[in-house]
Amino acid sequence: MKTETPRWFASSYSNNGGQCVEVATNLLALRHTVPVRDSKDTSGPVLGFSAASFASFVAGVKAGGLGGF
Repeated sequence: MKTETPRWFASSYSNNGGQCVEVATNLLALRHTVPVRDSKDTSGPVLGFSAASFASFVAGVKAGGLGGF
């Protein structure tokens, strides 16, 4: 079984303000999830979201429907 290291990145819109998350989309094909973590606590917990759930979240953010997040 191939184990791949997450390649974490934050949005280019985050401006290093400390209020962002990082994602590792490179693991989607292998694990069928999008790992997400707090950019301020990189050794903290990681949440895994299905591709559909993550896509829905991103669409909601782009549409402005998540209370300004």
